[in-house]
Amino acid sequence: MSRTLLIIKPDATERHLIGHIINRLEKAHFTIREMRMVRLTTEDARKFYAVHKERPFYNSLVEFMTSGPVVPIMLEKENAVADLRTLVGATNPEEAVCGSIRNEIGLNVEKNSVHASDSDENAAIELSFFFDESQ
Repeated sequence: MSRTLLIIKPDATERHLIGHIINRLEKAHFTIREMRMVRLTTEDARKFYAVHKERPFYNSLVEFMTSGPVVPIMLEKENAVADLRTLVGATNPEEAVCGSIRNEIGLNVEKNSVHASDSDENAAIELSFFFDESQ
């Protein structure tokens, strides 16, 4: 079994889509190991997205991710990272495969409703940001 992180972003929490997304995860046979609702501080959002700090969208991403509550979820499944990336779809909802979460509910590239770790290495780093991995 491997673990990965999904974050339900502020645009989805605002539109009351938390249950819908969790339903999609469970139907795809992910096991939810831990989840919580948090409001990221600017400092936390800057740390979490530090990999993008040289990108032109960094400041607006930080502003967006602190605009409302988010729901980080620790997921477990064989091939968790790749399977989750397939389920959520491409970053741009217009380019995401029909039936993927982002294609279905994403609004645009920034407000694409969910974040998903892109590698096993990043999943471990990102999970430790939100959850105590000693469990």
